[in-house]
Amino acid sequence: MNLKILFTLIGLIVLFLLVFVVQAMMRMGMNQFFDNMPMPAATITAAEAETAAWARGINAVGTARAVNGTQLTTEAAGIVTEIRFSSGDTVEKGQILLRLDDDTDRAELQSLRAAAELTRLDLDRTERLHRQGSISKAELDRAKSQADQASGALNAQQARVNQKTIRAPFAGQLGIRQVDLGEYLSPGTPVVSLQQLDPVYLEFSLPEQRLADIKLDMTVRAEVDAWPGEAFEGVITALEPGINPGTRNFMIQATLDNPEQKLRAGMFARVTIDLGDADDVVAIPQTAVSYNPYGNAVFVIVENEGKNGEPHLTVNRRFVRTGRTLGDMVAILEGLEPGDRVATSGLLKLSNNATVKISDEAEPPASTAPTPDNS
Repeated sequence: MNLKILFTLIGLIVLFLLVFVVQAMMRMGMNQFFDNMPMPAATITAAEAETAAWARGINAVGTARAVNGTQLTTEAAGIVTEIRFSSGDTVEKGQILLRLDDDTDRAELQSLRAAAELTRLDLDRTERLHRQGSISKAELDRAKSQADQASGALNAQQARVNQKTIRAPFAGQLGIRQVDLGEYLSPGTPVVSLQQLDPVYLEFSLPEQRLADIKLDMTVRAEVDAWPGEAFEGVITALEPGINPGTRNFMIQATLDNPEQKLRAGMFARVTIDLGDADDVVAIPQTAVSYNPYGNAVFVIVENEGKNGEPHLTVNRRFVRTGRTLGDMVAILEGLEPGDRVATSGLLKLSNNATVKISDEAEPPASTAPTPDNS
């Protein structure tokens, strides 16, 4: 009986050992299979590094600003009695735009004018009497003081009357009228905006490293989204003498002729500054570059001979030093030679020595002057 139990236990132990051995062998086989299983080829698009002549220049973004621009407001309170402009009018310097009720002020002005005339006549008589020795010098001084006070009061009242008439401080184009006839206006109430749009300023900033490259009278070219394909040219007319300590940038102001007034204050503009002769660069599409904190890299396509004689494509990661960009392209300063083929899409699924195949589908061409369809 004891032998039976012993043999049964031995049999069970052997059976469990066989099960464990079989499972271990199956697990080892599966691991070997997955380790040696060939990875499917990643589908990518490719482009060839090419030599190109790029004009030397600096690109920036800026904002258009009127040479003269202001929001006209009232200096004095009053009721609007006359409006002499319409929204969007072009006006000349000194042109009357609006009048406020000034009857009371003009009546006061007439009274002060009469008082000033009286003090002037009294001063003339006092001067004659002083020359004759009939009155003292103190009485003459008192007459002069009264005449000066009357003249000052008259000038102050005249200024108050002038404040009731709003004139254009410079020639330009008006905006939308913000007041109505008969409306009571308090001091500082906005009336209408006025902008001088020809010429127009274009203000933009550059890093302090570019300070040595920028000079007065250099030509700039600006493009705006409102007028695609059209370039506006001007010259640099002012440089900010200081550097912004927060951004380490300095401000530049260019002046552009704007006879058709296509450029408006507040417009966003892309600015290009021409620095002279063109440079020969090795250029690739920007989509081919993987930008990383530890360095920029590209995947270079390597063609090997496969087992059946057909080309076998793999990629190698190569670190590069990038330069300036132009449109969809980027200049490669180090790391690539003309003719090298690089992957331009699917970079996230690539690694060193990964097998790839190039897609037959056409991709949008990379250009130094792209013109996307915004319709």
